[in-house]
Amino acid sequence: MNLSGVVSLLTIILPWPIRRLVLSWCFGYRLHPTSRIGLSWVFPKELVMEEHSRIGHLTVCKGLALVHLKANAMIGNLNWVTGFPQGDSRFFQHRLDRRAALMLDEHAAITHRHLFDCTDLVTVGKFATVAGYHSKVLTHTIDLRANKQTCEPVSIGSYCFVGTNCVLLSGSALPDNSVLAAGAVLTKSHSGSFQLYAGVPARPVKELSADLAYFNREAGLVS
Repeated sequence: MNLSGVVSLLTIILPWPIRRLVLSWCFGYRLHPTSRIGLSWVFPKELVMEEHSRIGHLTVCKGLALVHLKANAMIGNLNWVTGFPQGDSRFFQHRLDRRAALMLDEHAAITHRHLFDCTDLVTVGKFATVAGYHSKVLTHTIDLRANKQTCEPVSIGSYCFVGTNCVLLSGSALPDNSVLAAGAVLTKSHSGSFQLYAGVPARPVKELSADLAYFNREAGLVS
């Protein structure tokens, strides 16, 4: 293990106020004084945590260029967030513009026990919730025609709700103010807001009222 790895390991056991200072000084992370990381391995190349953002316990974030949590955003416990590192490699040479990053907007939430492949950019919009357990976001796939690995960003819009055990595949997008039903597989980019998307592959099955309280709340996680 190199020196950086040793320092990373040692910081995990430090009290958070000291750990935050060490992470800021040694790694150049931008961590607001009110942000917090639990007992987790979170070491992207760049980490930005704005006011009152937080990451829970036993979450792993590795191989990413950027993890950015805006104000009041949160990542819960036991999540696995990885990406294929950028740089010299025979993989993804046709996607030199990709960014291995995870970005959560204000009050966005990823709850517990989810898997995020951030080989390309994954964005979670403001007040959106990846809820339940065991949902998977996969930005990379195989191009069978070209016989090579490829990747595309995945987007979850603002005020969205993603139910338990969903799969969001490379290049898919859930529009603002939408619900992805439990067990659904999102395979492409959709554009219709205020819809319930369900099924395999997911498709709009029900129109939702814009007056629903979830779409008009001013706090993050629903109590």
